Amino acid sequence: MKKNIIALSLLAPMAVQSAWAAKKAKTDPNRPNVIIIFADDLGYGDLGCYGAKNVKTPNVDRLAEQGIRFTDTHAVAATSTPSRYSLLTGEYAWRRPDTDIAAGNAGMIIKPGQFTMADMFKSRGYSTCAIGKWHLGLGEKQGTQDWNAQLPMGLGDLGFDYHYIMAATADRVPCVFIEDGSVANWDSENPIEVSYKKNFKGEPTGKDNPELCYNLQSSVGHNQSIVNGIGRIGYMRGGGKALWKDENIADSITSHAISFIKANQDKPFFMYFATNDVHVPRFPHPRFRGKSGMGLRGDAIVQFDWSVGQIMETLDKLGIADNTIILLSSDNGPIIDDGYQDRAEELLNGHKPAGPWRGNKYSTFEGGTQVPAIIRWPKNIKGGQTSTTLMSQIDWMASLGSLIGARFPQGSAPDSQNRLGNLLGTDTEDRPYVIEFAYNHVLSVRTKEWKYIEPSDGPKTLTWAPKAETGSDPQPQLYNIKNNLWEAESVAPENPKIVYDMQNILRRERAKSEKYTHFVPGV
Repeated sequence: MKKNIIALSLLAPMAVQSAWAAKKAKTDPNRPNVIIIFADDLGYGDLGCYGAKNVKTPNVDRLAEQGIRFTDTHAVAATSTPSRYSLLTGEYAWRRPDTDIAAGNAGMIIKPGQFTMADMFKSRGYSTCAIGKWHLGLGEKQGTQDWNAQLPMGLGDLGFDYHYIMAATADRVPCVFIEDGSVANWDSENPIEVSYKKNFKGEPTGKDNPELCYNLQSSVGHNQSIVNGIGRIGYMRGGGKALWKDENIADSITSHAISFIKANQDKPFFMYFATNDVHVPRFPHPRFRGKSGMGLRGDAIVQFDWSVGQIMETLDKLGIADNTIILLSSDNGPIIDDGYQDRAEELLNGHKPAGPWRGNKYSTFEGGTQVPAIIRWPKNIKGGQTSTTLMSQIDWMASLGSLIGARFPQGSAPDSQNRLGNLLGTDTEDRPYVIEFAYNHVLSVRTKEWKYIEPSDGPKTLTWAPKAETGSDPQPQLYNIKNNLWEAESVAPENPKIVYDMQNILRRERAKSEKYTHFVPGV
C-alpha cells in the first residue's frame, strides 16, 4: 500500500506536467489567435496614446504600450461600408459600383463566391466569428429579407463560423441583432417588417412625433421610425423583445465576444470585433455617463475603451494573451455632428478628434482616412514602439495570410499586398502609395511626402453637417504632407510633374478594375 502511495505521489507531478504540456500544445506558434477590433468613426486624436484631450483611454493606451502604435495608417475609405468591404476582401471598394453606405436592408455586398479574410483563416483551421457592426448587407437582394425566418444567405457563406451582428449600424433599422442568420430573441408576437421606401400605417416617426424621441432628438434626418426613444433612418414595425436598447449594445457585443474567446481558447481563432462606438446615435450605458466631460460622444469613447479592456482581461485570465494578436483600428475618420442633438461639437473643449489632420469622415482630406492603428502580440512584438511607416488597411488580409501560411485562390484579394514586416515592425519601408476613397467617389493618392486629390465638383461642406469639409475642388489639389500635415494650401500649380505622376498612379489603378471585377459574381 505504501509503495502504491509513493508511486502515485511520483506520478502526480508527471500527470500535472503532462496536462500542462497538452494545454500548451494547443497554442500553435504558427497560428496565433487574431482579433481585429474595428471601431466606428473613432478619430486619430480620440485616444490618449494619440494625444487625446479630456477623454482617457487607459486600456487602449496599455495596448499601445505593449505593442506598436502606428502614426501613418489609412483606412481604405472615408465611410463605413466601403472601408469594411475592402478590409475583409482585400479589394478596393471603388472598383465595385455597389459599395456605398449600405441601407439596413441591403443585400449582401460581399458575395458568397468571394474569398474573404474569414475564409482565409478558416482555411488554416481557425474558428472564425464576426461580432458587432456589419453594415455589408444580408440576404440575396435589397429589401427582400424575411426578418422572421432564417436568412438564406449570410455570414456563414463568407467564412464566419459564428456571428452576432447588427445588420447595418445603430442609426438604421432593423434595430435587432442577427445571430447565426436569424434575429436574436425573435418575438413571435411581434413579427418584424422593414422598409426604406414608406412608413407602416399607424407607426409614429421622429418627424411627426418628436415628443416620442425622449432619449435623443435628431438634428438632420434620423427622423423616421422611433426605437428606444431615438429616431432612425428607415421604417420598421414590430420586433418586441428582440429590439436592442442602445445603452446596452456595448455590453451585449462584448459579452458575446468573451463567450466566443472562452469557447475557443484551446484552438486558434479569428475574431472580427466591430464596435458601434463612437457612431451615432451615441447613447452609452449610464455607468459611462459623465466620464469624459465631453458629453455623449466622449463617454462613448470611454465605453469603447472599456470593451477593449474586457477583451484584454479575458485573454489574460485564460492565459492566451501571449500568442494572441490584437489589431485595433477604426473604419474611417471622426465626425462630430452627424444627425443628432448630442452637443458633441459644443462640448469638445479643445479636443481634436482628427488630431493634426484636416478633414473628417466623408472627406477627401487626410482626416477622412487617417486612423489610429495599434498591434499587440506579446510573444513576437516588443512593446513601446511607434512606427511612422505609411500603411493601408487594404494590406492586412495578405499580410495576415502570409503570417498563417494561407493560400489564396486566383483573383482573390487583388489589391492586398503582403507587408507583414510593416505590421510586425520588422520592416519600416513605406508603402509606395495609398489610395483613399471619399464619400463622393473622389480618389486621392498619398505618398510619404505628397497628397494628391483629383478634381471634383460639389459642395465645400456637407449639407447635413455644415462644419464638415468635403475637400471637393474643381482643380487638382496637391499638398506637401512631409512639411505640413495640415492640407492648408495646394501647391499643384508649382509642381506639375508630381501632379502628372500622381494622376498616372490613379490611371493605372483604374485600368486594373476591368481585370479584377470578373472575379466578383454578378458584377
